[in-house]
Amino acid sequence: MKSMGNLFKYVMVVAAGAIIFFACSKDKSDNTTVPAGKQSLDLYLTDGPTDYFDKVLIDIKSVKVLVDTCDKTRSRRDWDSTKKCYIWDSLAVAPGVYDLLSLRNGVDTLLGNGLVTDGTVRKIVITLGTNNSIVKDSVNYPLNLFNNQTTITIKLYGHEWDNYSSGHYRLWLDFDCGRSIVRLRNNEFYLSPFIRAFIIKESGAVKGIIKPVDAKPIISILSGTDTAYAFPWKDGRFKVRGLESGTYSVYVNAGNGYKDTTISNVSVTVGKETDLGTITLHK
Repeated sequence: MKSMGNLFKYVMVVAAGAIIFFACSKDKSDNTTVPAGKQSLDLYLTDGPTDYFDKVLIDIKSVKVLVDTCDKTRSRRDWDSTKKCYIWDSLAVAPGVYDLLSLRNGVDTLLGNGLVTDGTVRKIVITLGTNNSIVKDSVNYPLNLFNNQTTITIKLYGHEWDNYSSGHYRLWLDFDCGRSIVRLRNNEFYLSPFIRAFIIKESGAVKGIIKPVDAKPIISILSGTDTAYAFPWKDGRFKVRGLESGTYSVYVNAGNGYKDTTISNVSVTVGKETDLGTITLHK
């Protein structure tokens, strides 16, 4: 999904490599007491989808964070990772191979969580294995990592996290499959991750149902020069999250002989979901 204005704090992907995924333990957030000197982090993953692939399979090994214990303003970027007050902590993950395309239309999964040192999170580092692949037209292809680098580094400002209760923080990573996979000659595919960080309470959403299902539509949510996308489930349900408040146009690009449809003046409000109901397409 492409970002919408200044709301989205685009994360910077430093190492060529790949991004991540974790098991479907939907939400382990809680309000348990956090020990002194610690903070509880919940890191979620969701997908900005593509209809080009059948599956995007990613081999996840580990996730760790770099915590700044000296500066807790959570906004400065003039930091030096060689300082003694920087501490690396690991989050709990379930290593394995997962299909990123199962995380769309508002579905997310807990990528990693755990207690780490109190401070400002400056980096998230994800380590991948080598068993990465894509499926296109029912054919499996290896998904290569540029320069064989198996990590990606996400730099944060520090204030992106949602402090939803005392000592508890959470953050969503939106992985854009459509913009992150590069196809070269002879059906060689490489992973060049494009992700952004957002929190749900500071964004709005648009959802609905497209009928009939054999129209195989692609939905674009448009505002100015920015666009977000949705690829509905087989029952026609779709959802696009992470939108700023404003007025949008929803464009439905239909297939199989069905006519395209545009819905104008769709109002989006932060903290709410705009329900378009059922959109029926015609030939």
